[in-house]
Amino acid sequence: MTNVVGPRALFGVVVPSTNTVVEHDYWRAGVDGVAFRAGSMHIADPSMNGDAGFEALLVQIRASIDTAVRDALTAEPDRLVMGMSAETFWGGVEGNAAFERRLRDATGLPVTTGASACRAALETLGVRRIAVFSPYQPVADVEVGRFFTEAGFDVAAITGLRCATATDIARVEDARLREVVGELDGPGVDAIVQVGTNLSFVGLSEVLEVELGKPVVAINAATLWHALREHGITDRVEGSGSLLREH
Repeated sequence: MTNVVGPRALFGVVVPSTNTVVEHDYWRAGVDGVAFRAGSMHIADPSMNGDAGFEALLVQIRASIDTAVRDALTAEPDRLVMGMSAETFWGGVEGNAAFERRLRDATGLPVTTGASACRAALETLGVRRIAVFSPYQPVADVEVGRFFTEAGFDVAAITGLRCATATDIARVEDARLREVVGELDGPGVDAIVQVGTNLSFVGLSEVLEVELGKPVVAINAATLWHALREHGITDRVEGSGSLLREH
């Protein structure tokens, strides 16, 4: 038994201090016997306006991630789950692999990242041509597109919402997200992919899959799915998209 509230699994979740969505989405899924303990990366300045602002935000993340991991480890988790995504796409496929190796070597734990989880999800869903959206600035969207292209996917389009601050990401409403998905979708697109863990999109993705008749992958659903399945937990989860419900 891992502990009383998480007898099946305890996941250490590494999140920016500005993020209010990841833990909500994981607990909302309601997987019986699975618990989460967050380690927080301190973001003193949430500004990410323009490419320079976004890269400055990444500097803060890189400076504080080891402390966040340290704190999460005090709960003795079974796995680390990255509740932040931009850094996991940086440097393409090899950049993500190096990021995962560093964390595994430092902690001795298996690691789930947003990039790897989305890749595994899309491979499981059997799709190749995708359209992607994010809350990011252009410099980060380039890295996201690079990762998916190197992973063997055809990126039909990628749209960044250009949020001015990290906290603004959680303020993007469903109407705006619907608008973006509508602009990205088309008959040649096999799936829609959302990245940026502080965007609240898991519930809407479930609705849009029905409306569009195709997979709509929310990154928080993908990372939870990956962590559960890699841990041998095969529960089917309702209300968080077809990935968790059917695969």
